Amino acid sequence: MKRIGILGGTFNPPHTGHLMIANEVRHALQLDEVWLMPTAVPPHKITTGDATAEQRLEMVKLAADEVEGLRASSYEIERGGVSFTYDTMSQLVLDEPDVHFHFIIGGDMIDQLPTWYRIEELLDIITFVGVKRPGATNASAIPVQLVETPQLDLSSTLIRQRFAEGGTVQLLVPPAVEAYIREERLYGSSTSSK
Repeated sequence: MKRIGILGGTFNPPHTGHLMIANEVRHALQLDEVWLMPTAVPPHKITTGDATAEQRLEMVKLAADEVEGLRASSYEIERGGVSFTYDTMSQLVLDEPDVHFHFIIGGDMIDQLPTWYRIEELLDIITFVGVKRPGATNASAIPVQLVETPQLDLSSTLIRQRFAEGGTVQLLVPPAVEAYIREERLYGSSTSSK
């Protein structure tokens, strides 16, 4: 069976931290690939200047192209709406019967796993992989395969703020993603970089 990691998220925008986590987990667990899967509807309210689902997917494609073994997945965006992890993964397991999925979560999510929708059924179909995150307990009664990765305290919120304020984003996002954001004038960015 193929072994595929899934790293889901809003990716508004995708950044170096996302790529590092996906790459580190892929190598640590010897996965065939890691798919970066943007959510269709972000869990927060859309604000002016935020990227659309299609723009977030395009940025993920540009970012994934930078790292061998990573690829963008449009699965949740094509499904549309808000979906629980159980809904997405149970359908994905049916669609890809020759794949064992490893669902990658951060330490903050590890702490919340017991409250996840249909968590016991999820445990029957996927393996949870946790990466430590600064400020989280990184522990749960739910079985999680922990992977040590360099801890980089980087967020999409910080990057959106940097674009809005005209600050530097060099080394925080891949150059192709920065160029796309400026071209599309996302997050209050200008077409020129500092």
